[in-house]
Amino acid sequence: MAEIIQKDGTWAFDGDALRITPGRDKNVGLLRRELGELVVPLGALAGISFEQGRKSGRLRLRLRDGADPLLQATAGRLAEAHDPYQLAVESDRYGVAEYVSDEVRNALLLDGVSPDPVTEYLLPGPSLPVSVSAGDGTAGFDGERVRLEWNWKTEDAKASAGPRTIPLADITGVEWQPAAGLENGHLRFLVRGAPAGVPPKYDPNAVELWGFKKDPLMALVAAAVQARLPHPSAAGTDVPEIPSQRVTEPAGDDHDVLLRRLRELGELHRDGVLTDEEFTLAKQAVLKRL
Repeated sequence: MAEIIQKDGTWAFDGDALRITPGRDKNVGLLRRELGELVVPLGALAGISFEQGRKSGRLRLRLRDGADPLLQATAGRLAEAHDPYQLAVESDRYGVAEYVSDEVRNALLLDGVSPDPVTEYLLPGPSLPVSVSAGDGTAGFDGERVRLEWNWKTEDAKASAGPRTIPLADITGVEWQPAAGLENGHLRFLVRGAPAGVPPKYDPNAVELWGFKKDPLMALVAAAVQARLPHPSAAGTDVPEIPSQRVTEPAGDDHDVLLRRLRELGELHRDGVLTDEEFTLAKQAVLKRL
């Protein structure tokens, strides 16, 4: 057994699977805490790396493309705090981290595990049922249907028809996009026959996300649905490679856009959607760009 225990979490490898348990440190993201313990079979792994820093290091696990519905649904957009396949390592535990890395690499070699994409999901996805409230609505999934419910801040054009239920058989895909810079994010379900190109703010098949604490949890709903859709390889094409994790920044800052964003934040704060702390942090982030 190769095991490393850190404030950020615990990784334990027994030769057949890597057991990942999130820590209780305040820097552990909400998504990782909600996911809980993950058991990643050896056959789902493509590699592991350990990066040393002056004060801390980081273990990074790489899964085979198409093995995990969470990574498929989030497409490399998870921030470090929410990525379950990264572990912050304190400098006095570098030797242990190297040992765990070596044990995983040796097992991959001995078992002849290919790093190529897979044709079926090797992890089950989040437990069901799952329901998350964030942005302008609540998204829930019970394994057979998605239910979308709206809050009092939802645009009338979207909320006027009331709660929406979408059978899984009608869903062809799912998109999860976190808010980045001045752009809002969304959780969108691609539904047969639905018009394309509708902004999430007005799309009855989407929840708009404003970049606050619970937004990453919408990835749980996305992953749960993704796990029950046909695998991307079912169309007879290669599984698309998941891009490296990144944070997207807007191409440029427009003064009018920044002012409009400040007004929107003020309205959300006055209406009680944002807490004082959330409003202060968001406002400071915008003011830095002015």
